[in-house]
Amino acid sequence: MTIHITVFIVFYICFRFNSYKRTNIILQHLKMSNHTDAAAEVLLERKGCAGVITLNRPRFLNTLTLGMIRQIYAQLKKWEQDPKTFLIIIKGAGEKAFCAGGDIRALSEARNTNQKMLQDLFREEYILNNAIDSCQKPYIALIHGITMGGGVGVSVHGQFRVATEKSVFAMPETAIGLFPDVGGGYFLPRLQGKLGYFLALTGFRLKGRDVYTAGIATHFVDFEKLGMLEEDLLALKSPSKENIADVLETYHAKSKTDQDKPFILEEHMDKINSWFSANTVEQIVDNLQQDGSSFALEQLKVIKKMSPTSLKITLRQLMEGSSKTLPEVLIMEYRLSQACMKGHDFHEGVRAG
Repeated sequence: MTIHITVFIVFYICFRFNSYKRTNIILQHLKMSNHTDAAAEVLLERKGCAGVITLNRPRFLNTLTLGMIRQIYAQLKKWEQDPKTFLIIIKGAGEKAFCAGGDIRALSEARNTNQKMLQDLFREEYILNNAIDSCQKPYIALIHGITMGGGVGVSVHGQFRVATEKSVFAMPETAIGLFPDVGGGYFLPRLQGKLGYFLALTGFRLKGRDVYTAGIATHFVDFEKLGMLEEDLLALKSPSKENIADVLETYHAKSKTDQDKPFILEEHMDKINSWFSANTVEQIVDNLQQDGSSFALEQLKVIKKMSPTSLKITLRQLMEGSSKTLPEVLIMEYRLSQACMKGHDFHEGVRAG
């Protein structure tokens, strides 16, 4: 009997010890998993002749976090100095989005708990936008899928932007009490005619080849060929900027999707140029009302749903930005962003959205 009890006690102690070990192993694994998940928000890899950035939050449409911005900026600067890195490619994980913007809910929630985060995120995001613009290596953004807000900021300032038939571009910030930032005050007024003003104030979405026609993308490639394009870019040996441009141009020339389809706004461009030449939001609204066409009234309906404050800020932002350098625009936009964070419209816009 004593032997049986002793054996049972030994067995019980071993079992408890093994359970303890197993629990610790599981906890360690969970800690590692959490760390890995956080680290994997963005993948930074050297492949062939290139540095490849993959925005890796497909469940959240690859929206940008402060941690991602910091990692991308630090790696961009390293690759810029690395003689073995000849180009930089940025893309989004999954097939739905390149990047749908910044994590606006996190921003709004930080209003009462972390004011410093509100300052840091905008400042560091804009510094990254400027670093992309001044990058010494060819920078290629594969803007397949949804590309909005912050996603535009990490693509449009690069030397090459490749759209596909699934690309969706928009700057929808006036709907949430913000303004089209990330350098929107620089690149939007430089689009053809008053197209940028129209896109900024209405949040109008451009899709597929129209993203290229509008001047947001520099090239258009069929989605099914995008993987092959990336492989051909990675396989280049010590390429020059011209070698890279040649590869992109070859794929662009072969892409036939919607090749003969007119630009969605083509028939309206003369009127858009006229309506949005006004110096005040009130005058733009009057122009749309007086025109009375179905397209004009549709845009009027959209504009009336936007934050009135955002509309006025945005119009002034683009008018001022049209004659400023990108760094000057980003400084202006940082000041505007902090004023918006202190206001009511942005937080209400996020809540309502």
